[in-house]
Amino acid sequence: MKALPLDPKITSVIPAIRALLTQSGLSPVIKCNYSDQIAAIGKSKKKFEDILNGIDGLYINESIPEKIIGAFNNRHSESNFTSGIICIKDLCLAGIGFSAEEVSHYLGEFLKGSTLSIPNENIKNGRVQNMVFIVTGGALGFGRGIVEEMVDEGGYVVIADNNREEGLKTESEINARAGKKRALFVECDVTNPGSVTNLVFETVKEFGGLDVLVSNAGVLKAGGLEEMDEKSFSFVTDVNYKGFFICTKYCTPVMKLQHQYNTSMYMDIIQVNSKSGLAGSNRNFAYAGSKFGSIGLVQSFALELVPYHIKVNAVCPGNYFEGPLWSDPKDGLFAQYLNTGKVPGAKNISDVKKFYESKVPMGRGCTPKDIVKTIFYLIDQEYETGQAIPVTGGQIMLN
Repeated sequence: MKALPLDPKITSVIPAIRALLTQSGLSPVIKCNYSDQIAAIGKSKKKFEDILNGIDGLYINESIPEKIIGAFNNRHSESNFTSGIICIKDLCLAGIGFSAEEVSHYLGEFLKGSTLSIPNENIKNGRVQNMVFIVTGGALGFGRGIVEEMVDEGGYVVIADNNREEGLKTESEINARAGKKRALFVECDVTNPGSVTNLVFETVKEFGGLDVLVSNAGVLKAGGLEEMDEKSFSFVTDVNYKGFFICTKYCTPVMKLQHQYNTSMYMDIIQVNSKSGLAGSNRNFAYAGSKFGSIGLVQSFALELVPYHIKVNAVCPGNYFEGPLWSDPKDGLFAQYLNTGKVPGAKNISDVKKFYESKVPMGRGCTPKDIVKTIFYLIDQEYETGQAIPVTGGQIMLN
């Protein structure tokens, strides 16, 4: 069996089918596949139906997205089609079920021509059961912590990162801990529209839609006016500010499509901002400026997207001292701030760390678990958008 490239058209079809199913109170997972074998089977309805072997199936001989969606909706309305196999001629074979394992089983049994036996699964209902997430910058630091917590609570998470080695490692370790496939790594440059478009495509292909974008990818280059060059300034702005815009631009069409076919759905775009987005940061203006600007984007996107039940908010964490952003011995902030003289009198990294810990009323840095609690709140509530919520241990207090 030779794998064939999937048509990008699936992003205009599959999320709508998923939304129609959620309209009935279901929480499905949809996975798409395409190969020379599938293409041959899909040439005729008879070929498809001859090898169903007890699997509930639907053959759709349409090419226009709206007609494909309509054909599924008619079948779902008539006979409560909720799980099984859909064959869309010249487009894909899609498995529908209530876990990734059930879907993979359907697809595998169908393509092998075996007799269907549905696997027994003890499914724990977590706080975000079967919700689909994209977490940018998800391989390390806050991002990895967010991925771990969402998987632990039943979510499916796409780890988007430009660090291929760490991304694959995170995917492998999280799936091994979960004992099943819950995380998928997709290499992605958030400043590149083509890369982000592919990220969305891979998310829909693997899980069927998108519920939450956590725009976490961020970089920092410290330095005063004399030290900062234009290249470094642009690098920080491109990733932190422009990258948030690009991810939002190319993720929202899937969310809008889901809303079109289920107006009761609520979805979220959550930007992991910073306390530096709420108060200026000495000799760190490139980072602070990008984060201040991003809160302007949050508020503006919130106003534009609220008719589609897409909530847009920011979480503004304090300093995650144990993460690589701060603790990396070469490029971490402790090292950067020591080298740029940002902390007067500091002789080593330990001095810099103590200085920053002393600024936090709670006496410690922020952790991924602190951030995740706020993300859960934002997902759970349906009456808040355009907010920037500080999680700083009291270091920043809103007026």
